[in-house]
Amino acid sequence: MASIVCLTFDFDALSVWLAYEKVTPAMLQRGEYGARVGVPRVLRLLEAHGLKATFFVPGHTVESFPEETASILEADHEVAHHSYAHVDPSTQKPEEERADMERALQVLDGIGVQPHGFRSPSADLSEVTLALVEELGFVYDSSLMTDDYRPFHPRIGDQVSRGQPLERGRESRLWELPLSFELDDWVHFQFNFDPYRKGGATPSDVLEIWQGEFDWMNENADDGILTVTMHPQVIGRGHRIAMLERFIEHCAEAGAGFERMGDVARKLPAS
Repeated sequence: MASIVCLTFDFDALSVWLAYEKVTPAMLQRGEYGARVGVPRVLRLLEAHGLKATFFVPGHTVESFPEETASILEADHEVAHHSYAHVDPSTQKPEEERADMERALQVLDGIGVQPHGFRSPSADLSEVTLALVEELGFVYDSSLMTDDYRPFHPRIGDQVSRGQPLERGRESRLWELPLSFELDDWVHFQFNFDPYRKGGATPSDVLEIWQGEFDWMNENADDGILTVTMHPQVIGRGHRIAMLERFIEHCAEAGAGFERMGDVARKLPAS
């Protein structure tokens, strides 16, 4: 089996900015860029190369930008769960987290989507997140960094502290399709004044990282799966969408396949 690349897009739009303590109209307009410009550009690129991808879409985005969300579904891309309001679950009480997750499920159901996958909006979890995701019947999660190219079953209920070595919890029924901040466009590119984020990396530097990671996997990890995490409001800039196209062409020339995360998870052995 050839190496697989999963192109994933967190279509956060306004919701990612609403998480900040200080929210301004200009910040929200940056989020709207993802819907107005980013999503159409990403969809055109994927269509040009005949690729299918996975979009993690908060319920807030579905309701705020229904036409853009519909365009993703019409192109036969996967829409997966990304919370309702893009709130870090590690800051929520269990009842708040459940309410947020169930509200997002209701919104997705309203557009005919029964999501197979979940990604935490902060790439972080609370003590109950994985158990809740498992309870609600998801097939996979894509929030953790315990591995790089191998799906695995994340554990639920680990116990560890400075005074207590790791006591492993039970293995979940979920598949984890791991991600990495090195393969996340937000970390490299997104500038912000307050709270300060440096951002502004050159696409050539990021392309070197992404291609290097793919090349190592392709040469050393049989049947490896690489997850790349992007945001339409970030990758949608002209010089960055051009970088993404070069990355796609590089992987394709090496013989890689491109798949939606749900398709990858459904091919994995049943738990």
